[in-house]
Amino acid sequence: MLLVRMNFLQLLCRKPERLEMVFQLRYCKKQFPYMCLATSACLYSKKKKVNGYEQVDQEKYKSLVFSVTSYKASAQTPETVLEEDGLLYGQPLKHAPPNEAETKTPKNWIPLINPNKRTPLPVSDSSLPMKIALQKTKIPSVTRILQQTIPPQQAFYLERWKQKMIQELGKDGFAEYTKSLFLQGELFHAALESMFLPEESATKEQGEDAAISGYLSSVQHVLKDISEVRVLESAVQHETLQYLGLVDCVAKYRGQLCVIDWKTSEKLKPSLKNTFDNPLQVAAYVGAINHDANYDFQVNCGLIVVAYKNGCPAHPHFMGPDLCSQYWNKWLLRLEEYMDRN
Repeated sequence: MLLVRMNFLQLLCRKPERLEMVFQLRYCKKQFPYMCLATSACLYSKKKKVNGYEQVDQEKYKSLVFSVTSYKASAQTPETVLEEDGLLYGQPLKHAPPNEAETKTPKNWIPLINPNKRTPLPVSDSSLPMKIALQKTKIPSVTRILQQTIPPQQAFYLERWKQKMIQELGKDGFAEYTKSLFLQGELFHAALESMFLPEESATKEQGEDAAISGYLSSVQHVLKDISEVRVLESAVQHETLQYLGLVDCVAKYRGQLCVIDWKTSEKLKPSLKNTFDNPLQVAAYVGAINHDANYDFQVNCGLIVVAYKNGCPAHPHFMGPDLCSQYWNKWLLRLEEYMDRN
């Protein structure tokens, strides 16, 4: 039987024209209702591989590619890290759910303005600005409280910026870089203090340092709007909430008495949100002055002045009474968080 089948297949192979006759439609329907044979070969064309990079919007990512290829050209900052993440992952949703910190209210709410303190009396122009030395104590400072309660997202970006700077400068180089920034800040504050003090009281031992000349040029247009300086580099303590700090300056800015905080930066910070926790720091100082018996006046406004190393005009960020109250509530939440941890 096997031999007969093999002979049959050999016959079909020798004379292919008979194959069509054998497997006619009628025959196939009767004998092989579920089979179909074909003598023609199928030609499969190989698909051309698609390059995924050709479909990428190259114009959109051009700045990102440039920042990567020119990595060592300039040091990254937390702001540039945020911009880089925006290019990689897109901008955050506009209708994001509200932050818990913004919806929460402080458990132990203390008013920003002290209702038990009298309104300030006029201060004579001949009086010197107050300057109380900061004493070492176990009471936490505003800076420590903010550092230990920094939001996770902000801490993440700051740590990323730190690691990238270490990769570029090395650990010793980064330590030298931060030390230089702190030194420039101290010299800048000292120079401003000498400018606000009367000539006979100002220290004459330091001249204008080249490292801070750009910062001093940056704030010249702001200094024209400042008058009646009452406090310079003075310690403040909230007697009820038990925290302290060192206030840079209390003076009038365009007629409004403000707590003034001087900041230095190598990157432009044109809006208040670019200053991170600085508004909370100013609000904390405002509340501390109002609840400190050493100061016989009250303040309800703040001013953050960001000076730039290259001499670019400084950005003054004014905080009116309503804005100070908003940041005061946020500060109370951060203070509660710190107290709960400690």
